[in-house]
Amino acid sequence: MSHLLFDPITLRDLTVRNRIWVPPMCQYAVEAHDGIATDWHMVHYGSFARGGAGAIIVEATGVTPEGRISDKDLGLWNDEQRDALAPIVDFVHSQGAAIGIQLAHAGRKGSFWPEWGEWGTGRGHTTMAIEDGGWETLAPSAVPFDGVATPRAAEEADLDATVGAFVASARRAADAGFDLVEIHGAHGYLLHEFLSPLSNQRTDSYGGSLENRARLLLRVVDAVRTEIGDSMPLLVRLSATDWLEGGLTLEETIQVTRWLTEHSVDLVDVSSGGNAPAEIPVGPGYQVPLAAAVRAETGMPTGAVGLILEPAQAEQILLTGQADVVLLGRELLRDPNFALRAADALHHEDPDLIPMAYHRAHR
Repeated sequence: MSHLLFDPITLRDLTVRNRIWVPPMCQYAVEAHDGIATDWHMVHYGSFARGGAGAIIVEATGVTPEGRISDKDLGLWNDEQRDALAPIVDFVHSQGAAIGIQLAHAGRKGSFWPEWGEWGTGRGHTTMAIEDGGWETLAPSAVPFDGVATPRAAEEADLDATVGAFVASARRAADAGFDLVEIHGAHGYLLHEFLSPLSNQRTDSYGGSLENRARLLLRVVDAVRTEIGDSMPLLVRLSATDWLEGGLTLEETIQVTRWLTEHSVDLVDVSSGGNAPAEIPVGPGYQVPLAAAVRAETGMPTGAVGLILEPAQAEQILLTGQADVVLLGRELLRDPNFALRAADALHHEDPDLIPMAYHRAHR
């Protein structure tokens, strides 16, 4: 019996074996504060590939040291970081899955204390002071995120350097063997900060109108596409709404997505919120209608996220045309073998999905 959840999907020259994708999820697991992947990352990402996921997107990875959320984040601003990621890519490929990486600049939400790990003191998402190893943050305007340090408003030279940093990291991602690149334009980080009137109070060509507020995102997209060429898929993650009056709206995100379509983006990973505290109606599938609206209005392939918990729920999202792939965060953390469980629940026969050493458990 055929199921959309297990249909391959092709983006440019990449064909992914199914529509069950792993979204980028921060691990705060870098041990030496140097942005270099560790054994944890190998096991973490490798387990999803072994468990049958179609594609895995590595967590928000800083394009500069100051672009990290915390000093425990991955980075891709030097070749040592690239070389540590390459074996993870190779292992994921050996299990039949595709792998991408989310390139990010945290903007005013950088220099945070990690939420757990070595610094697990309950200070997560508060500013790490300079004397503790933190750094000055960058934003469109000198407007702080709730309760954290005031950022420095970016100058033109900062924006040029940021575009260059995304390009250099994209080149390293391609050289490490990644199959796709995702640009992080969501969750209150730098590119979302430019998109949202809540954080962007500029009066130059990067502020005011939506076209101006989207300028930096489109510059990054164009520069990265030029660097990675025409064969590699390029994704963008967007927060479709700030869930606040005066913030970014779904209608604006739809227009931004129309522009992204014209700028050679292949899929938009539709999330929401993160730029300011808001009352968000969280529940199973709560963000799926946002992906559906973006897809219906623009024709852009979308990824749906937001408490997608059950195989039948995931299949229904695809059957009803609300999205082209589903990205399951919390559920895949609970069960890295979700794809195998979904195949069993939906009576989908695919022995190639199951690692040979595990076949005895599925007879």
